[in-house]
Amino acid sequence: MPHKDTGKNKKKKLPSLKGKPYEVRGRIWLDGKEGTFLGHGRVLLMERIKKFGSITKAAKSMDMSYRHAWRLIDSMNKQSPHPFVMTTTGGKKGGGAIVTGHGERAIDLFWKFNQEFLEFLEIKTNMITFEEEGR
Repeated sequence: MPHKDTGKNKKKKLPSLKGKPYEVRGRIWLDGKEGTFLGHGRVLLMERIKKFGSITKAAKSMDMSYRHAWRLIDSMNKQSPHPFVMTTTGGKKGGGAIVTGHGERAIDLFWKFNQEFLEFLEIKTNMITFEEEGR
């Protein structure tokens, strides 16, 4: 299933081309039968959950609503054979959230794929030329 462009990327200022006239850019994500399974934002959300131990705090740190964060987590957990994030409810200290070992593996795998993808983009960027050969 193709990734749906939400148009959010159009609002962001593009980074410098590092002295190059053109640059090949892109993002990588994993799609499942239900659409996006794992991508940059979902991985950052899991990393923030690891840091803060809370979906609410993780979402706030990303300027994301709790509801949206919960939907992303729920989507990943439903599409994965094992949950990536587990939550606990209330009590004296309140609830919390943890990233499971499967979630940790997903984070590591995503960043490995992402690094390889960035290296591919750099290679392709270095190949860009619009000059005719032999001139």
